[in-house]
Amino acid sequence: MNTTPLRLVLDPVDSDLEAALACEAEVFLATYGNTAEEFEREYGPYADDTGFMTVLDESGLALATTRFIAPGPRGLKSLNDIAREPWGNDGVRSARAVGLDPARTWDIATIAVRRVQGRNPLCSAALYHGIVTAAQANGIESVVMIMDARARRLLSASGLHPSLLPGTGEGEYLGSARSTPLWANLDRLFDQQRRTDPDAYRLIYQGIGLDGITLPSDWHWSPPRVRPPTR
Repeated sequence: MNTTPLRLVLDPVDSDLEAALACEAEVFLATYGNTAEEFEREYGPYADDTGFMTVLDESGLALATTRFIAPGPRGLKSLNDIAREPWGNDGVRSARAVGLDPARTWDIATIAVRRVQGRNPLCSAALYHGIVTAAQANGIESVVMIMDARARRLLSASGLHPSLLPGTGEGEYLGSARSTPLWANLDRLFDQQRRTDPDAYRLIYQGIGLDGITLPSDWHWSPPRVRPPTR
């Protein structure tokens, strides 16, 4: 087992945030051809409601990063983007059709994991653990995402099976030839994992087995737009 200490950081700042963004940029450029200009165009409008989590090694290098978007004035990007081709659908209507409340939903906008031998599964598990723990600590019931087919297979291999948003299907999206709009109620998602894959449930939901990773002591988070100004 690799015992090198790692840190899972919620809401990274300064050099930790720079490392998280560098990980995201590197992985998405290599995998989907997404440039910095494309990232700014796609995600910049949601900056006031955006948070990050990242797994850092002892040198400060980010091995895995997720970008999530909280409910805000612009809505959730994944629901908005369902209006694009190839779907051309009303994302909010799709959400309501399955009983999803956008005001209590996070959009998992990106998940980026660097390929580091022996660490990928652990970093991915830590990131998934961080997402569900932080979401529930902040009163979030559900998540939405537009997920590439390969990433979806990896998620399914962990016993996590989010559902298709109504009126959508697999299509091309931001450099991915095969992406699907998905949603999940977190309680139901992990209850299913508990029943079908208890080992993965203990690792991802309960965090049992995340040895060598320092976890946050406080999982509460607020969007940049609602934080008090610094002096």
